[in-house]
Amino acid sequence: MREKQVLLPADTAMGTVMLKVGNVEAMASYYRTALGLTETAEADGGLYLGRGTVPLIHLAPAGALTLPARTEAGLFHTALVFDDQAALAATVASAAEYDAGAYVGSADHLVSEAFYFTDPEGNGIELYFDKPRETWDWIDTNAGRTVTMDNLALPPRQYLETHLTSESVRDQQAAAAAVGHVHLQVGDVDTAGEFYVDTLGFERTAGWHGQALFVSAGGYHHHMAMNVWNSRGAGPRKDTLGLGEVLIRVPAADEVGALAERLKFAAVTHHHTGLELLFNDPWNNKIRVSAA
Repeated sequence: MREKQVLLPADTAMGTVMLKVGNVEAMASYYRTALGLTETAEADGGLYLGRGTVPLIHLAPAGALTLPARTEAGLFHTALVFDDQAALAATVASAAEYDAGAYVGSADHLVSEAFYFTDPEGNGIELYFDKPRETWDWIDTNAGRTVTMDNLALPPRQYLETHLTSESVRDQQAAAAAVGHVHLQVGDVDTAGEFYVDTLGFERTAGWHGQALFVSAGGYHHHMAMNVWNSRGAGPRKDTLGLGEVLIRVPAADEVGALAERLKFAAVTHHHTGLELLFNDPWNNKIRVSAA
């Protein structure tokens, strides 16, 4: 009989995403002007940008590095979630106004409404709003509970006409936002499941024809996702521009310690400071787990 999986705590959440960037000034201009983020701190030669006092993106200068190939493992997108549709619409509007060519699509995923962009150095961005949890459709299967998601049409012009207000434009930078999830490119989905589910303790919430895996804690639709759409068969990453680090927040140091024990049992190299845990996934994506 298989042992019961040890899960991450229900109130696990995603934290700041660090990007290694070649042109800090150009990237900062994009995240400030297009996405309405403000500077929350300046440290280590880089910038932390977010909403209010909450840092969402850390731009770390790495001018000596080169851009990754599209087929390499790494970041697919960082997803910023907004509290209401008007706040989402304001940021979609400013992003489209800043660079209409950076817009790459939109979709009604049944659990959320999402718009997709690409920053000046090719990092994917999702801007989204969660529909009420009571409307999410969960199905019990032999593999566990899965949430129903889809890719339905979400016309951007119609969305802005319906939800954009003068108040949301005026108060854009004051509206709360968070890193809702982080989506990675990986070499294969099975290995991703073994690492992020069996070892780290996320729960599987959905799949996509063997090409993508969605995982979460506490019944969210997904805190992380991994796909092979561009990167099937990719090996460990080289040190390039793009994703520098993913931060996962758990409620207490005890949870950090428990995860450190699971990593030790799974023979995953890691560094445990007490309040933080640092390690790499099988593709050298750097993960930091921190007590909130």
